[in-house]
Parts: sequence; C-alpha cells; structure tokens
Amino acid sequence: MRILMFLLATIVVAVAGEDAVVQLSIRGPDEKALPCRVHLRAVDGGPVKAEGLPFWEDHFVCEGAAEVRVSPGRYRYEIERGPEWSAAAKEFSVEADQTLPVVEKLERLTDLTSEGWWSGDLHVHRDPAEMPLHLRAEDLQVASVITAWNSPGPWADHALPEEPVRTTPDGRVFHVLGAEDERGGGALLFHGLGKLPPVGGANREWPSSAERLDAARKLGAWIDAEKPFWWDFPMWLARGVDSIGIAHNHMHRGGVLGNEAWGRARDLAEFPGPQGNGRYSQALYYRALNAGFRIPPSAGSASGVLPNPVGYNRVYVHLDGPLTWEKWWAGLRAGRAFVTNGPLLRVAANGEFPGAVFRSADNAPVEIELTGKLDSRDPIASLELIRNGRIEKIDLPARIRFEESGWFLVRAIADVKETFRFASTAPWYVEIGGKPMTPRTGDVRFFLEWTRERAGLVETAIADAEQRAEALAPLREAEEFWRKRLTESGQPDSP
Repeated sequence: MRILMFLLATIVVAVAGEDAVVQLSIRGPDEKALPCRVHLRAVDGGPVKAEGLPFWEDHFVCEGAAEVRVSPGRYRYEIERGPEWSAAAKEFSVEADQTLPVVEKLERLTDLTSEGWWSGDLHVHRDPAEMPLHLRAEDLQVASVITAWNSPGPWADHALPEEPVRTTPDGRVFHVLGAEDERGGGALLFHGLGKLPPVGGANREWPSSAERLDAARKLGAWIDAEKPFWWDFPMWLARGVDSIGIAHNHMHRGGVLGNEAWGRARDLAEFPGPQGNGRYSQALYYRALNAGFRIPPSAGSASGVLPNPVGYNRVYVHLDGPLTWEKWWAGLRAGRAFVTNGPLLRVAANGEFPGAVFRSADNAPVEIELTGKLDSRDPIASLELIRNGRIEKIDLPARIRFEESGWFLVRAIADVKETFRFASTAPWYVEIGGKPMTPRTGDVRFFLEWTRERAGLVETAIADAEQRAEALAPLREAEEFWRKRLTESGQPDSP
C-alpha cells in the first residue's frame, strides 16, 4: 500500500519591522504534544534555530512545542517524525512584534513496532545527552553514537562509561561508545564496545585499517563496513565484517554526495546522476553476496557530520517480543532486516523473514512465494527483485523459482529526483541439494583485482619502508584469500 500525505497551507500576515515570535505546537493523534523534527527557514534566506533546542544544519528537534524568534518576513517549515508518520509543510509571513501560533497535527501512517520491526541508526555523531530527544523526535528505537573518531575524543579526558548502553524511559536504547576509523582505506565503524580499540596515532595509510579491525574484534565489537566502495572493502571482506552499509551517509534528505570521496570511483556511464552512488553501493554489495558472503546490510546517517537528521538512513530489525540492545543486534546478525531512508518495505518469503535459508534435500527446484507490505510518503518508481545480482521488476505477491543455489532480496525505489530514496530487504538464501552457491568467478576476480590495485596505491603512498611493509602485509593476505576463493569458483587465477 502506498500512503502519500503532505499537508500544504499558507498563513499570510502583514510584514513590518521588529522581531516576531512563532509558537509551534505539534500534536499527535491523541492531541498530546508529539516530539518531532522542524525545518524552519526564511523563504529567501537560511535556516532558523530555536534557542535551547538541539540544532543541526537546517533543523531542530523538540518535544512538540517550540517558540522561535524571527525577523519579519516570509518563512517555510517542514515538520517530520521519521518515515512512519505523516509530514506537514506550510509557508507563512509574520509582521513586527507579532506572536503567531502555529498548530500542526501529525498522523501515524503505520506502526512497525506493532509488527515486530525496530529501527536503528548505526552512525550518529551527536551529543549523547541529546540522544533521548533525538530518538523520540525521529521515532527511532536504537542508535550507536560514535564518540571516538580517529581519536579518543571525549574519552581522552574522561573515564570510559561503566555501562555504555542507555535506555530511555520509553524503552529506546542507544550506546555511547561507538568508534570509527576513517582514513585512506575508508571508514570502519565499531559498535557495542565496552573499551576503546586503538584510535589515534595514525596517518592516512599507516597503520593499516586491518590492524584496527583486528583490535576491535578482540574487544568483541560489531564491525561495520560503513560503505562498500571504500578502498579497503575487499580486504575487510577477507578479514571479516558483520554488516555492510548500503543506506549510508552519502545519501541525504535533500541530495546525494556526487562522488565516492576517496573511495573507488564508480563508472559514471553505468551509474549516472543523483542515484548513481546509491545504485553503485548496492551493486558492490551484490558482488559480495555473489562472492559467497552472507552479510546483512546496515544503515547510518552520520548526523552531526553530514547534513542528515538522526535516523534518516535506518535499518529495521524484526524481533520476537520486546526490544533489548542484545536482541536487536542478534536479529541483525541473523539478517531479519531491511534498510531504508523512506519507503517501509516488509517482505516475507514462504512466510520467512529475510536471512532465512531455503534448502532442497535433492536437486529439486525451490518455489518461493513473496508477500509483503509497502508504505511510503513518496511515490514508488519501481519494486524490484534482485536475484544473484540480476534486477527484475515485480509486483507483490509474486512467485519465484530457483533451480540453482543463490540469494535474493527485494528493493523499492522512490520516485524522487534529487536524491536516492529506497528500501531494501536483507537477502534470503537458497541451497539446491543442500549446497550453498558456488562463488561467482567474475565477482571474485573483481575483488582480487581491486585488492591488487589498492596494494599499488599503498605502495606508492608510504615512503617509510618499514611502515609500507606493515601496511601491505594484510593486503597481501587478502590477495591470497581472493586467489583461494577464485579456485573455489572453479577458475583459478593464472600465474
């Protein structure tokens, strides 16, 4: 079902010369104050802050009421509360010394927690003290707050928290000891830490990100490959990661970063325009699945660094029973998830959530029935089945047939031109004759060649011989990993 709700109205008041006050009141279906996010800006100018409320880039969050002092003139606001709620937008004018009351009501479009789906943002750079309000304002249930980023950050001068997991009075959870290693090879996110892995004391290429990954793993961290186009991605796959960010911070509420930063650049002819980066990211994820990996997708907004609200990119995880921090991560590891920055896509395959494995005892084909729900404030341009990397347009319900082992997922692309707004389930897997798919030669070779290209860049970048050797060692190990996997695919690498 597609739900499109966008409230538009105009309030016109005469314009004069001294400050005015806009009194915002946002209510929910029960007429009570509703925590939300507000984008308020002058029609011919920049964003407006609300004194005393958390602000970032072009928006602030509030408990459902805010008083904002503005100069006389014309303004526009947009009010949102995550993808499960309607949105409101209005233009208005105020005159000098006027107090203008503005009342809006948001309606719930759907309630995913009632269906067992709990949303999380794995990349947040906001003040932990603000997080309970952010979670309420975005109707987000889980967040990992990155407080150590290439340095110990606040923990250089403060003791680490004895209990880094915080639970809000209404049952939302967030963790205040997330860490990020972001350098020449890209960004790794480390979640669920009780202690910090080595951070700081590094240059762009040394020590290798593999060293930081290994150290975090020893501390029990969840390892997230923040984007799949980072240069070290094939090495991270070879070394082991727990999730791969495909709804990542290049995708913004109002646009997309048009390049891959210092990552491996996409082919602009194959992946053009504002949607190119997002489609490229997913194509790389599909290559990893074709290479034999079973890794769930993840999502993060980088609010506090890039121009996103908390929870703009989010991953929903299905749980049985109430939410806990530990259960949510176990559900993500099992792949019972979908990622989104808009559409809400819940799909079952033969009644099973994503992450399930369908097996035939003999070599008989597997028949699968897909059913689901799709809610979206934006119109949907296409609903697609991705099967072993191939894209097919479908409608739900649908029946599909597998005659060879592989994987599949479903994604929805919103009809939005300025950014890439989508939802994607995590994969399901099919084992014909009880055997997983053989790694696809072309995809394995793709990562092998990428690893060699990355090694060449590192060799050129590091002047110090000892540091260069240390940084190249894990890349040589990754190259050997991909050579062995190429042999498994049935076409060994030529000498």
